[in-house]
Amino acid sequence: MSKKKKEEEKPKVHPDLQGFDININPFGEITSNMDIDKLNEFLNKNVDDKKLRDREDPQEQ
Repeated sequence: MSKKKKEEEKPKVHPDLQGFDININPFGEITSNMDIDKLNEFLNKNVDDKKLRDREDPQEQ
């Protein structure tokens, strides 16, 4: 009997990250198909940073 491989289901992602792919090469380097600046911009806009939540920013005062 031959085993059938299940097709890997793609995870649900935010529409702005559609098609995003990230890998680690044999040298341990992280490679991605998206510009790192675009990814950082998305994270800054959509993810709350717990460490900065209660911080008093002198620029805001």
